[in-house]
Amino acid sequence: MTISLRLDDKLAQQLEAVARERGVSKSEVVRLCLEDYLAREQARPTAWELGKELFGRHSSGRSDLSENCEQVLRELMHAKARRR
Repeated sequence: MTISLRLDDKLAQQLEAVARERGVSKSEVVRLCLEDYLAREQARPTAWELGKELFGRHSSGRSDLSENCEQVLRELMHAKARRR
């Protein structure tokens, strides 16, 4: 597959310098960088994986909060008003 890529002057110069130092083509440098980036992205944990130990840890005991949040809030406000 062929991909066309536009680079600013500074990045193009850096790419040229690295390719020259390593004795490889600019395409090879870009390919290696892309492989490295994609490998890191695949290894990166998802939001679920990062928080799975925290989800549900402080349970309210109510399984309907997402469906009835307005009703629950109303009940809490009425209860608070009665305490005053």
